[in-house]
Amino acid sequence: MNRPSRDLLHALPKTDLHVHLDGSLRPATVLELARERSLLEHLTSEAKVLAACQAPEECASLEEYLEAFDVTLTVMQDTTALERIAYELAEDSHRENVRWLEVRYAPILHQREGLDLDAVVTAVHRGLDRAERQYGIQCGQIICGIRHLDPADSVRLARLAARWNGKGVVGFDLAGAEKDFPARDHLEAFDIVRAANVSVTVHAGEAFGPASIHQALHFAGARRLGHGTRLAEDADLLRWVNDFRIPVEVCLASNVQTRAVRSLQEHPIGRFLEEGVRVTLNTDNRLVSGTTVTSEYALAVEAFSLDLDDVLGLVLNGFKAAFLPLGRKRRLIEQVLAEFEALGARFSGEITRRRRTLI
Repeated sequence: MNRPSRDLLHALPKTDLHVHLDGSLRPATVLELARERSLLEHLTSEAKVLAACQAPEECASLEEYLEAFDVTLTVMQDTTALERIAYELAEDSHRENVRWLEVRYAPILHQREGLDLDAVVTAVHRGLDRAERQYGIQCGQIICGIRHLDPADSVRLARLAARWNGKGVVGFDLAGAEKDFPARDHLEAFDIVRAANVSVTVHAGEAFGPASIHQALHFAGARRLGHGTRLAEDADLLRWVNDFRIPVEVCLASNVQTRAVRSLQEHPIGRFLEEGVRVTLNTDNRLVSGTTVTSEYALAVEAFSLDLDDVLGLVLNGFKAAFLPLGRKRRLIEQVLAEFEALGARFSGEITRRRRTLI
């Protein structure tokens, strides 16, 4: 089997469509920001930051996994910090050859010191834009509503996403604990973003069953699924997702940590690939899960014995699933295919030019 090396996985042009800003800080940055602002004084070293912010290999629940965000959000309450963190996330992504990055977060969680929502989005935009100008990485923002907050807050965030649509924001999401907080409670927010032609993705099927995925698709109008691990439990819904080419944003490391799956080997990505589902690989939270896009590909290769053709298909799925206008998407995919060809010479024929349709 032509199994790709980690060096090749690193070199491949990639996407990260599901990455949370507040879960992807550098440990050194958490420490420095905390010291500058006289916060979190118990975190006296990067090792202590990692101990507080990096989830164990297996958490008791999604809620335990989310505890790390109490630390990161504490240092993300001013525009200087937000701009820096966004810039560094894009820089780190560029360094492993991510070409298209969609950064998601809930601006409402960054208002403890009085920032208005537009100021939060502006700061993140400045950071991503600076990285784009410096490195060429293309970036977009996804604004998140939060399931357990008042649905009126989701409406405010939906209006924010609509205002910024096409000006740095590329999508709207609903994140947070699924159990007891159904997407149908937030339908007014989804009506607002769909009316403004904002692309929709929804966290669904991570900590609750196919009913959550059904609501995300058929009530909220999701065009991508965040995680979707429970999709395999409903064969008819899986068929529908596959038939309509709904991409699934898979995050392997975090799915194991949050107990969305019992083990990596039992992850439904294996079945998804067999069925031809449009699977994409993503980090979720680079700091909290201790991962990178390259590491996510390496996990998939090792656990599911993927060959090079499988990997290239996954890479292209990411670009096909991007919340981008079709013209930009086509140009980006052509660029990626050219890079495949160029890398073939570098990696001794591991890669030949492969074309996929956009459907």
